[in-house]
Amino acid sequence: MRLVRTIMRNWIRHPFQVSVIDDRKRWRGIALWVATRHIARVIREHSDQPRIGVMLPTSGATMATCAAGWMLGRTVVPLNYLLAREELEYVIEHAGLDAVVTAGPMLERFGEMPEGVQAIKLEEQKFKGLPPMMPIAKCDDDHVAVILYTSGTSGRPKGVMLTTANLMANVQQVCDWVEFTRRDCFVSALPQFHSFGFTVMTVLPAMIGCRAVYSARFNAPRILELMRTHRPTAFMAIPSMYAALLHAKSATPDHFSSLRFMVSGGEPLPDAVYEGYKARLGVTLCEGFGLTETSPVTHWCRPHEERRGSIGKPLGGVEQRIVDEQGNDLPAGTDGELLLRGPNIMAGYYRDEEATAAALSEAGWFRTGDMARQDEEGYTSITGRIKEMLIIGGENVFPREIEEVLVRHPSVAMAAVIGVPDPSRGEVALGFVECVPGETVEPSALRTFCRDALAGYKVPREIRVLEELPKGATGKVLRRALSADTGSADPEMVQEQAK
Repeated sequence: MRLVRTIMRNWIRHPFQVSVIDDRKRWRGIALWVATRHIARVIREHSDQPRIGVMLPTSGATMATCAAGWMLGRTVVPLNYLLAREELEYVIEHAGLDAVVTAGPMLERFGEMPEGVQAIKLEEQKFKGLPPMMPIAKCDDDHVAVILYTSGTSGRPKGVMLTTANLMANVQQVCDWVEFTRRDCFVSALPQFHSFGFTVMTVLPAMIGCRAVYSARFNAPRILELMRTHRPTAFMAIPSMYAALLHAKSATPDHFSSLRFMVSGGEPLPDAVYEGYKARLGVTLCEGFGLTETSPVTHWCRPHEERRGSIGKPLGGVEQRIVDEQGNDLPAGTDGELLLRGPNIMAGYYRDEEATAAALSEAGWFRTGDMARQDEEGYTSITGRIKEMLIIGGENVFPREIEEVLVRHPSVAMAAVIGVPDPSRGEVALGFVECVPGETVEPSALRTFCRDALAGYKVPREIRVLEELPKGATGKVLRRALSADTGSADPEMVQEQAK
């Protein structure tokens, strides 16, 4: 496999260079090379499935484990350890995993693996001595290197299949766009199960041989300390992280002085954060754009092109169209759906041909579901979302997956969830329920009920019990008739909104 050959060649050519620094250790190239081969042996001994799960904190161990899976010709499935157990079990079952490479502390929250799935705890393995000299599996560039699970419209996560060619193309596109080299240094607190944390902050530095500094948890003072100590050239984060760094009392312009690139993505960057960095720290934040399905980076507004509210131009090799509901191209300055095409576009959704056909046209155009407009100079701005997806702290959440949990409660007949703005997380979920006739339920009890089945960030900040949810002629609940004011307004006004 070309991907892992490139990565391991970098490590062995520069064996004593520190390639990764994480919360536990400094990884030199030779240490990563040796660890990869030892982990590959362990995976081969414990799993015979074509896919291997990875549930580890952001660290050099994750990179070594992914490389080990690729050495064996396996598909790597990073697991989102922030999910509720029910959601994580679904992903493990859907991906057909028989083993997950993990660590003891990760299992303290999750508990034992489901029946038939083995937990390979790295700290229990014996990695002493020379590693086995097994050959690297021969796989073509169409081999699915990774399946990243992201929330789906059906209420269940969808497995985005990214090939070796997808990952290598996106790394090359980013490096060509901003001229990254082995002299660069990244600092990251993005989880490696997230597409940006995986491709841009893990695979990219490993492929080009530059240093990556990881923190398993985002903590503003810790990130500032890493910046002052390691003098990184690139930092990528979501707006809520930037807001926390801005409000940290110890933050000074010197913490950011080494950075060539400070990129915000995952959700819209609030004006207050953008202006705050300029006024207090003398730093200009630039926005980028991408989706899990696009490997992920498709746009990046470089510092010399900085335009407030723009995600920049498409990267080299990325084609874009902005179309109306009939698929006709729209002129500059007109809002429409953003379509993308290029070598970084996913192969499809794992075991979901229907969703794949809905997302990818026969000509290879990916329907993003995002509303966008392009100006006369080719700069793109995201203006809204066609899909009903929420973005909470940079994570994709669909209303239906929360609604499906709410209606499981015996007192709830129907439910609807919308997103409302939040200064720290971009958006939070606001839930509405209609009770079964004759039943009542306290909102606090519903939130507790949700916590047992959903990741914490998906639990609605507030749940309101309405006498009746607004419905259309067919009885379908109308989310568009709900707002942050619904519930305190006159019920007749709510019904009027639904018309």
